Amino acid sequence: MISFLPLNIDVESPVVLRKTALAHRALAELKGVISGIPNENILIETLTLREARESSAIENIISTFDEVYQSRFGSNQFASPAAKEVHQYAKALIEGFHLVKKDGLLTNNHILHIQSIVEQNNAGFRKLPGTKLLNDRTGEVVYTPPQDFESIVGLMNNLETFINDESLMDADPLVKMAIIHHQFESIHPFYDGNGRTGRIINILYLVQKELLHLPVLYLSRYIIQNKSDYYRLLQEVRESGKWEPWLLYLLNGVEVTAKESIVLINKIKHLMYDYKHLIRNKFPKMYSQDLLNNLFKYPYTKIEFIQQDLQVSRNTAIRYLEELVKENILIKHKIGRDNFYENRELFSLLCRM
Repeated sequence: MISFLPLNIDVESPVVLRKTALAHRALAELKGVISGIPNENILIETLTLREARESSAIENIISTFDEVYQSRFGSNQFASPAAKEVHQYAKALIEGFHLVKKDGLLTNNHILHIQSIVEQNNAGFRKLPGTKLLNDRTGEVVYTPPQDFESIVGLMNNLETFINDESLMDADPLVKMAIIHHQFESIHPFYDGNGRTGRIINILYLVQKELLHLPVLYLSRYIIQNKSDYYRLLQEVRESGKWEPWLLYLLNGVEVTAKESIVLINKIKHLMYDYKHLIRNKFPKMYSQDLLNNLFKYPYTKIEFIQQDLQVSRNTAIRYLEELVKENILIKHKIGRDNFYENRELFSLLCRM
């Protein structure tokens, strides 16, 4: 039986508070590094797709980085069905980010909207009984979430209040994030997409609390690397009420992934600097900040993207791209009827780290 929040116990033990401090330090450093990127849209475009790919992989939706970066949600062009689901997740994350930034709240309506983009349906909260969570290997029922619509709505209304009313529980926001995630996954309010929606909520909650100002923390990477612990600790809280291991797990995830993101974003920043000087020296008439931004916004760019971002003709866009290919700055790929121009150095960073 799921209880309403807030918890009636103090879960902030000394070891949890020490880990919380480390996670905060890493997040603060990440915020500083992000501010050093000249155009934040570069990170939103490239890194949310990376998080989306990892989060989808937790649900066994497997795609390659090539498929993901060769696809485009706006033009409804996808290299594979899995890549389409990854782009749906990224779109849900970005739209959720803009909603939270605009409203300063993370509401049930926002959560319903996010899930509708992830799953591309408007089924809403579960209305029919029968949902059970099974062990992947044995098929055994490991957990039965609330079954009736009224209970689900009541618990989600309570969760919405807990998310947005800081007076309900005097706890660190990172500790509350871990509690919120556990509660959401235990309510399991949707027929499908609960895991991915729950992981988006994690990031949006950090944005709401101004611990992140861009949605570029890759908690899904940490979870997929420690997937068995993730499900084991979720269930351990349900069965025994032992919160500390779960809190430490997610706090460690925040710290680890923030540090990994710092390294990656610094490498992207240095690569941009190198490309800036290379292109400006080789092609002074071609160089612009808009061109540089395009090459880092789209690891696989296209003629149409250059036209749109630089406001140039198709012939000019082709000439720019072909010049960059000659200098081995980009690699040209003919895929079906489309020409893609790959920023190999950037793509390697995104795949490798």
